[in-house]
Amino acid sequence: MRIDILTLFPEMFPGVFGSSILKRAVEKQLLELHVHDIRAHTDDKHHRADDYPFGGGAGMVMMVEPIARCIEQLQSERNYDGVYMMAPDGQNFNQHKANEMSLLHNIILLCGHYKGIDERVRELYVTEDLSIGDYVLSGGELAAMVISDAIARVIPGVISDGASALSDSFQDNLLSAPVYTRPADFRGHRVPDVLLSGNQKLIDEWRYNQQITRTKQRRPDLLDHE
Repeated sequence: MRIDILTLFPEMFPGVFGSSILKRAVEKQLLELHVHDIRAHTDDKHHRADDYPFGGGAGMVMMVEPIARCIEQLQSERNYDGVYMMAPDGQNFNQHKANEMSLLHNIILLCGHYKGIDERVRELYVTEDLSIGDYVLSGGELAAMVISDAIARVIPGVISDGASALSDSFQDNLLSAPVYTRPADFRGHRVPDVLLSGNQKLIDEWRYNQQITRTKQRRPDLLDHE
């Protein structure tokens, strides 16, 4: 899978993309991550890619032309399954969406900044808007990192133990069960006996019941989607 990210701040990405699961996915050649500087596609001698909004008001707006050139250049080189814009008013990005997007081949993630992106970009190029929550970030870069990570971890082969990703929270609309490791007794707080029993059937039943209980307590809204 290939993910192309369009941003005004490419320097934000190397740290996140150069470690942990995303680094492993790239090294295994299961994922390509390419970050593109939108400013490289402007004719402005100062490399500006934003301007004041028509109609007045606070903030700056990212210009349509540099973004259009960047997208069109990429689309001339390969076919893309979708262009996704990071936006507070976008569709809620969740585990099911991550699973769905992990099956695609080539996608573009467009990061907004400042007051937003010229609406004509959305009208002409964007397949879908995505939001990672009901709050506003300084820019779409953090959202693009989150989405890239969520997609990468469910690509077959990225995580050595494939069952690990399938048992994550939000798979099957359930939160994960509690997990424990050594020591079995920490200051009088013991690991549940069932986890030490060696009886895998009882362990699986306990974990499933814990998932149901925890989801009812913490995120009952998830059960409404079953």
